[in-house]
Amino acid sequence: MKSFLPKAISALFLAISLLACQTSVTQENNTSIARSEMLLDSIFKYYQAEGGNLFNENYPKSSNDKVTYLASTDTVTKDKVAYLWPTSGLFSGVNALLKTTRDNKYQALLQEKIIPGLECYYDTTRTPACFQSYISEAGHSDRFYDDNIWLGIDFLETYRLTGNKKYLKQSEEIWKFLLSGNDDVLNGGIYWCEQKKESKNTCSNAPASVLALQLFETTRDSAYYQKGLELYTWTKVNLQDSDYIYFDNLKTDGRTGTEKYAYNTGQMLQAASLLYKLTGNRQFLTEAQNVARAGINYFTVPFKTQDGTDIRFFRNRGTWFVAIMMRGYIELYLQDNNPEYLQIFADNLELAWESARYDNGLINSDWSGEKKEKQQWLLNQVAMVEMYANLGNMNLK
Repeated sequence: MKSFLPKAISALFLAISLLACQTSVTQENNTSIARSEMLLDSIFKYYQAEGGNLFNENYPKSSNDKVTYLASTDTVTKDKVAYLWPTSGLFSGVNALLKTTRDNKYQALLQEKIIPGLECYYDTTRTPACFQSYISEAGHSDRFYDDNIWLGIDFLETYRLTGNKKYLKQSEEIWKFLLSGNDDVLNGGIYWCEQKKESKNTCSNAPASVLALQLFETTRDSAYYQKGLELYTWTKVNLQDSDYIYFDNLKTDGRTGTEKYAYNTGQMLQAASLLYKLTGNRQFLTEAQNVARAGINYFTVPFKTQDGTDIRFFRNRGTWFVAIMMRGYIELYLQDNNPEYLQIFADNLELAWESARYDNGLINSDWSGEKKEKQQWLLNQVAMVEMYANLGNMNLK
């Protein structure tokens, strides 16, 4: 099978499909890594835009493609390539493969393909500089605090994996942008969108706490710890429901957006687990374990697979949302060494591979395989790359 990774990456990049075969032979306990690598190869084959380092939003691409996740009808009308959100997810997936395999070819892929592509979204015409929702050459587009947080986390992870200080600097530059969205309205918290300061969302505060705590862990600058704890506390006080699950947002008029998404709860789980790791305070461990238990109960349902196995199933919870949620359960597992919850993710990923994979190697967002999609969203595919890579690093069995 031909590999579709860019030729410019050089001999470091053997065909991922061949590499996947080698992985399955030489690392019998890491079938998940082989799956991650094969899926990454399919992404380069079907989503890579012509003539550069960018990718398309959907496969197959359509002139009628529309996005529904922006803060408003954005300034961009000609969607030639993907928006920042799914593009940044590819950064996370390749980082996860680099962390799990320690293979330098993924470092080269980041340096020569993924990060140069992301730079096309970097906006220096407004201050503080940050990444905007669409490529800069198309003009100004909305700048989301949460979009930038995910990138800040990934740049920091790349620094930890490579030791290259330019990635730490980039993460800290993003942090400066995040602080520009933090004020005294609603007694603290970070807004969702710079251009639409109408709400402060769990998705812009919980991962900001995670990033701050990881920056503290890396730099030992106590200011990061203090802000990480502050954002965690603000989100817990203002957005946690009585069932331990987190609401979506608090609007500036005081109303609560009561939608509940898996990634919000997962990021507060990760923040609590990091606070326990950094302080040894068992209160944070108890909070993390309460959220972990509630998250599984709320976001999964009983399900019987085709071979008769009973599992807990993430039905219609959003592939990328589940991937971000999984980060929280990984962090908790690293603290309490209880594999119970991660096994649920493993069961779902096995189900997806066996029941929801198309002939082209891409994976349906309905992991049961019951519903088929006309198009596959890039964000869903890169989230699967991340989850399979992370699972391969856990050694649950």
